[in-house]
Amino acid sequence: MNFSTLRYDKADHIAVATFATPGNLNAITEARLDDIEAVLEDCESDESIGALILTGEGRAFCVGLDLDLLDRAFANLDFFDRIVARINAIITRIENLPIPTIVANNGFTRAGGFEISLGCDFMIVADEAKVGDVHTDAGVVPACVTLRLRRRVGDMRAKQILWTAQWYQGQAAVDIGLAIKSVPLANLLDEARAFARTLVDKPRPALAALKAIMRDGDGLSVADGAALELRAFAHYNRTQPFGREGYRAFREKRVPAWKAG
Repeated sequence: MNFSTLRYDKADHIAVATFATPGNLNAITEARLDDIEAVLEDCESDESIGALILTGEGRAFCVGLDLDLLDRAFANLDFFDRIVARINAIITRIENLPIPTIVANNGFTRAGGFEISLGCDFMIVADEAKVGDVHTDAGVVPACVTLRLRRRVGDMRAKQILWTAQWYQGQAAVDIGLAIKSVPLANLLDEARAFARTLVDKPRPALAALKAIMRDGDGLSVADGAALELRAFAHYNRTQPFGREGYRAFREKRVPAWKAG
């Protein structure tokens, strides 16, 4: 596949998409949206992929909309609505991917870049990276992040992040609940790959089922959530061979077929 705004590599069941326009701090253009959509389509269709890592080249992961795009957006609010709706659809698609997703924030991450990050299951940040929403500092209301952020960090922390427009560097992003780990920039991609390897040795459909339960069960009562999980359990056992194979491998003291292959 050919991409104009990112590099895309696949190895050992891990896909890595690296935003590669450091000259504009990996800002969002319509070409970048095209490229992200192509990556997501490949991750959906290629069942050998067990995890996706998003990261950036240079000083930023992504600083939101490109200035030329923002000029057009503020001059034509209908166009602005269409662009942010497209970004929201991409974030939703990331959330719905049947594989774990990890954002490795290498540098400045704000606005649309922050929103894309929140669509990923996990965030790992470089010690040097600065992450924040910062829309309100520019007098703008975010379009794709508010409730996602509240689910990630809780109501009070989400208000703090959004309303103060603070930056959170490295460990501070971990402390507030945005990221699971902060590591030196030189080790960032290696750490993200190492974490992905703890996921890709599991059956893709098993993690997909768990991801769907957590996504679809958000906001349900305990009883309704339990019913959802029971239905998913029954469906998985009737449509996937991995539970039976895992049990047989345990009884026969051998490596399960999906790991041995």
